Amino acid sequence: MVYNPIIDSKGAVSESECPSLRQYRTPLHSNCSDAVQGKRTVPAYSAFLYVENNKGKTGEISMANVTEIFGSMVFDDKKMQERLPRITYKSLKKTVKNGDPLDISVANAVANAMKDWAVEMGCTHYTHWFQPMTGVTAEKHDSFIFPTEGGGIIMEFSGKELIKGEPDASSFPSGGIRATFEARGYTTWDPTSPAFVRDKTLYIPTAFCSYTGEVLDKKTPLLRSMERLSSVAVDVLHLLGKSDVTRVTTTVGPEQEYFLIDKTMYDKRPDLIYTGRTLFGCPAPKGQELEDHYFGSIKTRVSAFMNELDEELWKLGVFAKTKHNEVAPSQHELAPIFETSNIATDHNELTMEVMKKVAERHGLVCLLHEKPFAGVNGSGKHNNWSISTNTGENLLDPGKTPENNLQFQLFLAAIVKAVHEYQDLLRLTVASAGNDHRLGANEAPPAIISMYLGDDLGALVDSIVNGTEYKRRSGSDMQTKVDVLPDFKKDSSDRNRTSPFAFTGNKFEFRALGSSLNIACPNYMLNTIVAEELSEFYAELKDADNLEEAIKAVVKKTFTEHQNIIFNGDNYSEQWVAEAEKRGLCNYRSLPEAMPHYVDRKNIDLFEKNGILNESEIHARYEIELETYSKQIRIEALTMVDMAEKNITPAVISFVKEMTDAALAKKALSSSVSVYAETELVSELSDNLESFVKKTAELKAAAAKINGISDSLEQAKYCRETVFSLMGELRTLGDAMEQKTSAEYWPYPSYGEILFGV
Repeated sequence: MVYNPIIDSKGAVSESECPSLRQYRTPLHSNCSDAVQGKRTVPAYSAFLYVENNKGKTGEISMANVTEIFGSMVFDDKKMQERLPRITYKSLKKTVKNGDPLDISVANAVANAMKDWAVEMGCTHYTHWFQPMTGVTAEKHDSFIFPTEGGGIIMEFSGKELIKGEPDASSFPSGGIRATFEARGYTTWDPTSPAFVRDKTLYIPTAFCSYTGEVLDKKTPLLRSMERLSSVAVDVLHLLGKSDVTRVTTTVGPEQEYFLIDKTMYDKRPDLIYTGRTLFGCPAPKGQELEDHYFGSIKTRVSAFMNELDEELWKLGVFAKTKHNEVAPSQHELAPIFETSNIATDHNELTMEVMKKVAERHGLVCLLHEKPFAGVNGSGKHNNWSISTNTGENLLDPGKTPENNLQFQLFLAAIVKAVHEYQDLLRLTVASAGNDHRLGANEAPPAIISMYLGDDLGALVDSIVNGTEYKRRSGSDMQTKVDVLPDFKKDSSDRNRTSPFAFTGNKFEFRALGSSLNIACPNYMLNTIVAEELSEFYAELKDADNLEEAIKAVVKKTFTEHQNIIFNGDNYSEQWVAEAEKRGLCNYRSLPEAMPHYVDRKNIDLFEKNGILNESEIHARYEIELETYSKQIRIEALTMVDMAEKNITPAVISFVKEMTDAALAKKALSSSVSVYAETELVSELSDNLESFVKKTAELKAAAAKINGISDSLEQAKYCRETVFSLMGELRTLGDAMEQKTSAEYWPYPSYGEILFGV
């Protein structure tokens, strides 16, 4: 058996020293002898796997063939071809590619083949894996066993069980759609996303709805929006002469940022355990100011985690591609290759789950909160979004002559118009209690939604609007002026890390997403608003006598009327805030400011017209988001009160007593001895502690009032304006006392210990 190495913070670990680690080894192949038994120590070289050779010594071999393990835990297209009858396979592919209805006989054949494969993989159970409005995934496990006469069992799995499951709908957020006593809900198989195996269970990606048909998940609106955008985009392309295009797909590559901290530190921080972020903590002497962590050398322990994470994701068919250190200490990033929006969403949810489990096996905790530590960068998720045809054409590729590419100009104009008209929707879809800490904090894009097109496309838009000749502004050769280094072509535009929605060559990078966000939400927003604009363009162009001239007129009119959304400068500057206001752009600084616009009439009409959500489903989501925000703020407030009353206040009192006793003891020895240092410290801490205790009581009283506010919007506003404000004041006092209190007395690990402890 070949195993992954188990690495500890010292660089190696012995099983005799830590027997519990033995269970965390990951078997890759079964055709090798058992490796590394007893007291043998596994060398800490994370680029290799280790086996025991014939002489009984530990040797090294190259990493397992990635092409062999990739997708090994997925019931993918290759396995379906091998295991399904040809006619069944073709019928299923038509369902996946063209949206044809799924026949029950096909479902039965697929279920049986899926079950046989899963059992061969060691599975005893299956689960419908879905994405309710909780913000995390959900699963209920059922075994394959079926009783037979005589008290025996067989392993069975039917098409009916594959297609439909019944979780308890009343126990998930419904925004008032379902009463507590109305429990029934349904999960239904999503054949466009492949099933996979984890922990001896077959995971089947599904959608989730209530008994009365309302959508209760994040996946269904995404699937609907993909279908809607495809339908409209195909109509437009057929108008342009692309009759061979039968389907258009949106693709996404979500870059995932995260923190890794030592579990022993995490276990000592109630705020991290309950809320995912530190509610108290003064800055460490060193943070990110030297900019030495970004793209820096990866620590041995982190490298071991990343290597195992890559392997586990590759087995699950996730295209994990890039890994590196991020800006803040203990912060890192994983970036995958793009996939269809639906599968990319499933894979991103899966990635976050696997990150947490792999971290546990390395004595680490993976933090996905948007702002776990004050004073250093928080974590986001860059959503790289594009549109492609079934013929392999990227519709956001400008080509070598974008000034002549009317198809590209038309799709670009639709996106510009969509982002301008529905900037409120894009802002609110990335709003959360956690992400509100990041947006506008010079570590993420501001809360003002704008678009960055770069020098070339900016010049193209200007030339179209003003009727002038287009002149390319970039793309020249980069002269290295070193003989051994080759010269190379510069990209057509620089990157703008301050822009919320930036064009990056053949895609748009929506940079405002928070680290923990389910990407289905922003992507169904993007798909829907672009589909709406394309449908308007199609209606205007389909009867044109001169199509080329009509397209040029539509493009010019659109760029002229919506150029205010385009900004290629520094989004962090104070001047931009004033300029954005002049342009009429929204600046919603928090979720309670942004969320009411979800139920604006124009937005309800948008979703209903395009068949994405009905009015009751929109209002339900509105209520859920506001309630979730208030609950999160309340949990944070109560956690702060708990930490303050039970640990911080007693700790400071004890330290003040020790300093007081020390001063009295010195005075008892000699009245001439100076106790200035002790007196000043005691005085300062006593004053701070008095204010701290009073502010704790204020926060406790404010938190107690939250549940008494019946209106969800008023409740959220109260949490933001009153409770959140008091939390900030209490933290300031607490952090000031941490700086003056002996580390021996302070009850919680410091920022320095946490951020530099891995």
